[in-house]
Amino acid sequence: MTWLDQLTPALLVAGVMTASVVLYALTGGADFGGGVWDLLATGPRRKAQQRAIERAIAPVWEANHVWLIIAVVLLFVCFPKAYAAIGTALHIPVTAMLVGVILRGTAFTFRAYDTGEGASERAKGWTRVFAITSTVTPVMLGVIAGAVAAGGLTLDAEGRATTDFISAWWAPFPFVIGALTLALFAQLAAVYLALAHDGQELAEDFRLRALLAGGLVFILAWVAWMAAETGAPQLKARLLAGHGAWVVHGIAGGAGLLGFVTLWRRRYGWARAAVMLQTTAILLGQAWGQHPFVLPPNLTITAAAAPDSVLVPVLWALLAGSVVLVPAYWALYRVFRTAGRQAGD
Repeated sequence: MTWLDQLTPALLVAGVMTASVVLYALTGGADFGGGVWDLLATGPRRKAQQRAIERAIAPVWEANHVWLIIAVVLLFVCFPKAYAAIGTALHIPVTAMLVGVILRGTAFTFRAYDTGEGASERAKGWTRVFAITSTVTPVMLGVIAGAVAAGGLTLDAEGRATTDFISAWWAPFPFVIGALTLALFAQLAAVYLALAHDGQELAEDFRLRALLAGGLVFILAWVAWMAAETGAPQLKARLLAGHGAWVVHGIAGGAGLLGFVTLWRRRYGWARAAVMLQTTAILLGQAWGQHPFVLPPNLTITAAAAPDSVLVPVLWALLAGSVVLVPAYWALYRVFRTAGRQAGD
């Protein structure tokens, strides 16, 4: 039996979900990271930094959420047992994340378009809401991912969550993953912004922030690895088994090192490629560590999947939708990134 024979509809849908999460991290994650740097903007170019962040985020932040929506809808439709278990046992961090997404978008919009009396004072409040939710939301996203990977969601014979509402996620390992997620998003944002302002003083500001965030990613990755010894032992064992796991580790480590070198030498195009590859490898590493489970340690992808009569039409719908979505999304980025660069000039 070849590997192609093992590509069941359930595995294909799981692969699309993984790709959606990766794309969300590389696009929407960078938007959250921009909010972090908006909160931490300092120095004589503080206002210029915030304007640069706003110009970068404004045209695309809503569109970037399409990848998260795809992943959540596929989980709901194609893996309903997993969706129900996550929604039950992790409903506190899930709710916090969703509220953060909504408040962040609301604050960003009101800050930009509120022109009534007292708008400048209200803008300060909206700026704080935008920055705080940009920081908290990625942490909650990482906490959810960490809790799932740790295998803390216990299920009964019928596949219903038996965990209480706290213990599955209120532990060191999920919060370390939450902190790592925030650092990754901040690194992505800083590198993207440095590239967008190459040759300007702002590029140096964001370059230093990217180096700082990259150092935090390195430290938190090691902390997560140590915390997995007791917090996610099955995940750690899986990440030590097989050549594929070590290939993922090598790519993530090599890309991280390349990112530091290229940032140090101000090769921002290469730095962007390196940090994108690093983030992708880290996320694929977690997916590798969880396979073949959608909810470790006892709910596999096959057991959690809806019938093929549901999965196959979903796959055809995804294929048809991608014909429209992918070119439209690419055109959106091309148009507004070019306009943003011209506005910055």
